Amino acid sequence: MAAELKSESVFDLLKRFLETDEGIELRKKINLVYQFNIAPKKIGIDEVSYTVNLKKGEVNKGPYEGGKPDATFSLKDEDFVKLAEGKLNPQIAFMRGTLKIKGSLSAAQKFTPDIFPKPSKL
Repeated sequence: MAAELKSESVFDLLKRFLETDEGIELRKKINLVYQFNIAPKKIGIDEVSYTVNLKKGEVNKGPYEGGKPDATFSLKDEDFVKLAEGKLNPQIAFMRGTLKIKGSLSAAQKFTPDIFPKPSKL
């Protein structure tokens, strides 16, 4: 059984944020589905999947069940938290291999750290 991921609280914040007026505007603008595979220590091992559906404004634990997500990101728990906090640049993480992307690269580029609410907004 995987240890509790720090990412879990970030996804909870994102879920609440998507229900706000600002979150609804963001959903309309992006309108894509993303899957995140979060690994406790090493990408590909004991990953936990989360789906961020910006078409419906849903954040769920588990892989996307409505076909294929527009883009899938794989990264370590600590790197995901840094990404969400704006402390890790997604392009640099991708070039270093700490962030792996499957699916549409143009869809992936629309998922920027600005999507994550800052703790002060909630």
